[in-house]
Amino acid sequence: MENPTATLILKPGRDKPVHNRHPWIFSGAIGRVQGQPAPGDLVTIADQKGAPLATAYYNAKSQIQARILSWDTDQPIDERFWRDRLQQAINGRRAMANPVTRDKTPETSEVSLPTDAYRLVNAEADGLPGLVIDRYGDYLVMQCQTLGIDRRKAMLTALLVELLQPAGILERSDVDARGKEGLKPVVELRYGAPPPAELTLRENGFSFLVDVHHGHKTGFYLDQRDNRAAVGRPPYMAGQEVLNVFAYTGAFGVYAAAAGASAVVQVDSSAPALQIAERNMHLNRLERPSNEYIAGDAFEVLRYFREEGRQFDAVILDPPKFAHNQGQIDRAARGYKDLNWLAMRLLRPEGVLATFSCSGLVSADLFQKIVFGAAVDARRDVQIWHHLGQAADHPVLLSFPESAYLKGLLCRVI
Repeated sequence: MENPTATLILKPGRDKPVHNRHPWIFSGAIGRVQGQPAPGDLVTIADQKGAPLATAYYNAKSQIQARILSWDTDQPIDERFWRDRLQQAINGRRAMANPVTRDKTPETSEVSLPTDAYRLVNAEADGLPGLVIDRYGDYLVMQCQTLGIDRRKAMLTALLVELLQPAGILERSDVDARGKEGLKPVVELRYGAPPPAELTLRENGFSFLVDVHHGHKTGFYLDQRDNRAAVGRPPYMAGQEVLNVFAYTGAFGVYAAAAGASAVVQVDSSAPALQIAERNMHLNRLERPSNEYIAGDAFEVLRYFREEGRQFDAVILDPPKFAHNQGQIDRAARGYKDLNWLAMRLLRPEGVLATFSCSGLVSADLFQKIVFGAAVDARRDVQIWHHLGQAADHPVLLSFPESAYLKGLLCRVI
């Protein structure tokens, strides 16, 4: 069992987020530190009077200096704690499975979903701040985003083997967030056999090629699963000429083609990703001579289409994160507005727009206002058909609104 090595005393009036069970303690909230904690050590969080409030792990190099593990300061943070948290996350994925098909045996860790790839642990939202685990068939891909998790990854790996018996566990700790924790990127096999250089996953009856060693995130945008199904329906896509921007490996394009799109034009900055997108079309027997794959900057390609007078019946915008910190929000808003303005200018009357933001710092309300501003400037009337969000295996913790990072709008552009 680990014991706290220090106490972080909060400044007066800065304990409300802790009482509201928000898991982050920012450097500006800390009045003083009693003790000398090493990076990654457990610490007690206390109010200005010294009353204990929570147990967290600590990193003085990060702006988020403590991440809370438990609001019960008497709860031991031992191997059982970590096992229970992992099992709780596994149980949550079993609970979201189709009740007709899911395995109801309490002892099993198997999950029956319309896919063999899903998020198993979603960091703070699963009570495991800094830990992300995605499952791809028999393999697990782990991301240790913080120093506190990085220090405990050997134990966590052993627990995952005990609970899930995977064929292999690949660590993909190469996210930008590690730099803010004073950590270097790490990509290495932590257990068992390495995943194949190219996996094939199944999702809602479709097949997709995935590179878990080098692909974005852990190889695939698992969080967009429900949105692909929502957008890729025949009422929206049948007979339509579809433009899929920031296509990556073309998953939205596959759904659109399967729903009867007459042509799918896929745009991405990565030519290798588009090669996989084309192969995914072939894999699902959806390739047509009218499909196009264009490698280039999305903004430049959309401006070129506008200058050429080219139009589409449906546009899908799934850009990467534009805002990584508070100082980038205004710039991100301008980028989203420009992108949506261009899309609206390219849409034929009665066109369909599916637009997304994965910037957690851009709220759903702000994003809707940005799209509204783009509509005003484009002089188009836009109706929202559906508000979209991340798939259920990426749960949102009510006390941690930052976990609701993905938001989208499915619109009719009149």
